[in-house]
Amino acid sequence: MLAKNDMLAQEIREWLAARDILAFNVTSSPGAGKTTLLERTIRELGGGRPISVIEGDQETLLDAERIKAAGCSVVQVNTGAGCHLDAEMMRRALDTLDPPSGSLLFVENVGNLVCPALFDLGERSKVVVISVTEGSDKPLKYPHMFAAAGLVIVNKTDLLPYVDFDLEECSRHARSVNPDVQIVPVSAKSGEGVIDWYTWIAAQ
Repeated sequence: MLAKNDMLAQEIREWLAARDILAFNVTSSPGAGKTTLLERTIRELGGGRPISVIEGDQETLLDAERIKAAGCSVVQVNTGAGCHLDAEMMRRALDTLDPPSGSLLFVENVGNLVCPALFDLGERSKVVVISVTEGSDKPLKYPHMFAAAGLVIVNKTDLLPYVDFDLEECSRHARSVNPDVQIVPVSAKSGEGVIDWYTWIAAQ
């Protein structure tokens, strides 16, 4: 199953590259703030490259409606009992979405830090979002996800004065499983640090 997924993911990667579409697979546990971060990103970067989103959830259109209201094209993929998106779902979503050449494509994966680590979608990079409410040891508990990440975003930094979270410790844990990973602290709510996220996107 994984081998078939990887073959299709490579076809998707080549299809995206031929159209100069930059795709990021955004993963997190539920409630880390992926959708809020993408809403801000769409509003603040939407004047540059066109942006599209593939929205993955087990049920409902709630997040897709939020993304559409932020000002970009979106396709909802409901997985039912499934805990992740796979390359076949990605291909069908791309057929429907038809993102324009030269665009940015964000895939908001199902809220889960286990299964999405195993399934390549043909993206340029996986982006893991964690929040300061989750604990500094998240990278040690879910090492495969952090090992696969090109970027770790530590969200909700506006809550740091009120929670027991050590950013330096979390960063050490992340780099213990992925020495080259970049780590960007942000507050998607206040906007603090998001320029570093945008700079990372531009560098890709």
